Amino acid sequence: MSKKHDFILFDLDGTLSDPLQGIGRSINYALAHFGYPERALDDLRFCVGPPLKYSFRELTGTDSDAHVRELIDKYRERYGDVGYAENTLYAGIPEALAAIDAAGIPMGLCTSKRADFAERILDLFGLRQHFYFVSGGDVDIHKWEQIAALVADGIVSRASLMVGDREVDIDAAHRNGLAAAGVLWGFGSHAELAAGAPRYLFSQPAEIYPALAG
Repeated sequence: MSKKHDFILFDLDGTLSDPLQGIGRSINYALAHFGYPERALDDLRFCVGPPLKYSFRELTGTDSDAHVRELIDKYRERYGDVGYAENTLYAGIPEALAAIDAAGIPMGLCTSKRADFAERILDLFGLRQHFYFVSGGDVDIHKWEQIAALVADGIVSRASLMVGDREVDIDAAHRNGLAAAGVLWGFGSHAELAAGAPRYLFSQPAEIYPALAG
């Protein structure tokens, strides 16, 4: 089989699994600790995907980098204990990854989440063996910078594909000359993803592998 892309980069949250319960509860844990009102989980859907610092700025109205850091540290206190496991794997993801793996197309994980948390989630769902590496983010690291580093280090090439559920994933790929695919089962709307002009838009995981086959 010929390959349209020599490497596939996957986002984690909203692409492989639904983390809203764990992320939302951990955000509320941090908000409550500092005296802010807690939010309904559905009102925190916008927080899944982008770096946490933007979410906490919007939720609290703070301009203080130091306070944002405090909020993130408190969030991670709960998330690292129980929040990471309050997570649901999307139906069809194990089969999609297995098909790509069987075809000999290498995969990596590129997430804004801290790498150690991402590793624990992959282990939780028994998916770690599918990925050559895990690229994790942190407070002041953008996803496009993560991909830029992977390209600069020769780990992936510009013939790779980034698969994610938010505009930030599409933008990160395009900034580095990579093709992008949007998935519609996550947290980004069709309009959000389509506006980024991805090469592919997938409505279910079973569509991923056939699109990659040459």
